[in-house]
Amino acid sequence: MESRSRQYVCRENRFFLDNMTKGDSWRMFRIMAEFVDGFDTLSNLNMPAVTIYGSARIKEDHPDYLLAKDIAARLSELGYAIITGGGPGVMEAGNRGASEVGGLSIGLNVDLPHEQSSNEYVNLPLDFRYFFVRKVMFMKYSMAFICMPGGFGSLDELFESLTLIQTGKIKPFPIILVGSKFWSGLIDWFKEQLLQTGKIEKDDFLLFELFDDAEDVVNYIKKAVIF
Repeated sequence: MESRSRQYVCRENRFFLDNMTKGDSWRMFRIMAEFVDGFDTLSNLNMPAVTIYGSARIKEDHPDYLLAKDIAARLSELGYAIITGGGPGVMEAGNRGASEVGGLSIGLNVDLPHEQSSNEYVNLPLDFRYFFVRKVMFMKYSMAFICMPGGFGSLDELFESLTLIQTGKIKPFPIILVGSKFWSGLIDWFKEQLLQTGKIEKDDFLLFELFDDAEDVVNYIKKAVIF
């Protein structure tokens, strides 16, 4: 009786696994299509691009929104394309700053329940279903990352870029944290919990810069990203 019960459970588990994975092979074609679309579009930029990311939850009168918009406008006027995640908040601010001065405003939008479409200031949109495909596009076609205050998504982008540079998987590029009030607590934690316990090296702090003003951000990128 016990043997029959085990056989039944095994059959049930196999049925569940078969139904769960039967679409994986076809899913690969969707993933490949997103890579091809992204590569084909972004490889033709013919200009350096800077990514700006941060919170999607702020409004247009928020200081972070206004600062991101100012930074994007200044960089666009210097000939840089602006890339964002294409959504609201800081992303919208970056696209808006670029668009309003006639710059190239790129939005790499991901399909989410609360962020279904690109903001109105994107003039080169790309839509993705998979976060990891979109991340590859950010890493491959951005010559600098500007990290405005944000939530889990922004921290995810920051830590992935730091990890890839630290481990030598990608060539180093400028990573700029904007807003000392927001980021200083995290940097202190790096020093106290990571550096002092030997989990990172002192040189790892050279992987990023911290600024508060648009002019400082733009001047740093002008020196670091030459074209």
